[in-house]
Amino acid sequence: MGVVQEFGKLDGVLWSALWAPYKNSKQSLQTQLRQMLVASMLDGVLPALTYLPSTRDLAAALGISRKTVMIVYQQLLDEGYLCVTPRLGYWVGDVLPTNHLHLAQGSAAQTIRDDLPARSSSVDWSRRMSSQLLNQRNIDKPSNWRDYAYPFLYGQFDAKLFPIADWRLCCLRALNLLESYEWGQDMFLRDDPALVQQIRTRLLPRRGIHATEQEIIITVGSQQGLFLLADLFFEAGTRVGIENPGYPDARNIFLRRRADLVPLDVDGEGVVPNERMRDLAYAYVTPSHQCPTTVTLSMDRREALLERAKQDNFVVIEDDYETEDGWSEEAVPALKSLDRDGRVIYVGSLSKSLAPGLRMGFVVAPPEVIKALHALRRLNIRHPNAFGQRTLAMFLSLGHHNAMLRRLSQEHAERAAVLVKAMAAQLPDWEIQSTTGGSALWVKGPPWLNARALNEVAQKHGVLIEPGDVFFLDDATGPHRENARYFRMGFTAISESAIEAGVRALREAADELRGRPR
Repeated sequence: MGVVQEFGKLDGVLWSALWAPYKNSKQSLQTQLRQMLVASMLDGVLPALTYLPSTRDLAAALGISRKTVMIVYQQLLDEGYLCVTPRLGYWVGDVLPTNHLHLAQGSAAQTIRDDLPARSSSVDWSRRMSSQLLNQRNIDKPSNWRDYAYPFLYGQFDAKLFPIADWRLCCLRALNLLESYEWGQDMFLRDDPALVQQIRTRLLPRRGIHATEQEIIITVGSQQGLFLLADLFFEAGTRVGIENPGYPDARNIFLRRRADLVPLDVDGEGVVPNERMRDLAYAYVTPSHQCPTTVTLSMDRREALLERAKQDNFVVIEDDYETEDGWSEEAVPALKSLDRDGRVIYVGSLSKSLAPGLRMGFVVAPPEVIKALHALRRLNIRHPNAFGQRTLAMFLSLGHHNAMLRRLSQEHAERAAVLVKAMAAQLPDWEIQSTTGGSALWVKGPPWLNARALNEVAQKHGVLIEPGDVFFLDDATGPHRENARYFRMGFTAISESAIEAGVRALREAADELRGRPR
């Protein structure tokens, strides 16, 4: 072992500089201090075999309690980052890896660091990549949307409505040693049996669906389910019916497989079963709350769609992405529950009701399809996070999810009522699709309106909306210019108390836009 050197014992400027990137984070003081010390050791700022300041001196230099420093020093001692010499103090261990890789280059050594400028490349990557990915039309949301006063955005997370304490307890339960034997395994051809059981016995029966364990696969959100189904079934020229307007990411996923997309009309009762479906191989629909209009497919339409699928021999992909957010008093059964001919593949999501970042969904299909999807998923991501699956299974089994849904249903119904009333008062001539559930409004503005231009002006007033042209198969130019009049207003991320002021600000933005010369 080398000689232990003293390092920065009383240099307050040094320690303040090291502390600055961490001290204002949202983590606890213990976590901030630990992150600072570990990063400094691994980056070589605190070299091995050097003494650290005493707990008293470091606490004084950073302006924190000595107890906090003592706890962190002991943690790092227990994990081998630090060593201690009686009456002399703590010093950095001499066996730590660093983030600096030294490569021999001629007679000199070159240090590879994260802060070095990127190297130029002679490869023309744009010619090698699919231009379709770079040019596809997507729903765009500002990454800093929380900084806006009135974010009328769809599907965003409201932390105030999430039972974080209950979720934390479920995480702790899943960290039990016996539980770890289950979620620590490689589940490449199966899923957490506890979660599958909860979906089979708790979630699906509410939609009128009865399925066996062999008919369910867990996915990283419903979107991965759509991606896997497209990869399994679609090829160039496969005729796929898709609602118009409809879900942009489904459209883009299907186009990746070079499917031939057939637009399906949508009206006040949902998707319209008609002669356009005659030559389809598949039809993708969102019957619970149609994306983006929020319309619920009527029972007559459901039966007509299933009859058309049987008559014309196509398969229906039912995306029930928002059924858990419903607050309508009248429950409408899923298409899958009415299917007597085995033609419906059901795609469900738990991300919408829980939190988008948790990314948890599932697919219900015949066993042979599920088996093939497992094989595809193995090549794609192997399997979704198993710890997350076990935590969610506990969350469901302990009733926390049901309790949260009741709170969400009431809250969303109240927000929707306030938003509809505010829109009627401030923008009375603008058309709003009536909604009996879901978490957004579909709005059609007057003939002069361009929703993208409105969104740009509204942002200056602190308002965010979602321009609706991206939901249509055709862009908002030429004969399809009317598509530019539509936009979507979500209410999951904005508090009820801010809605009325947000709509007033939107009206002011609309007045400003209309007053501009065109």
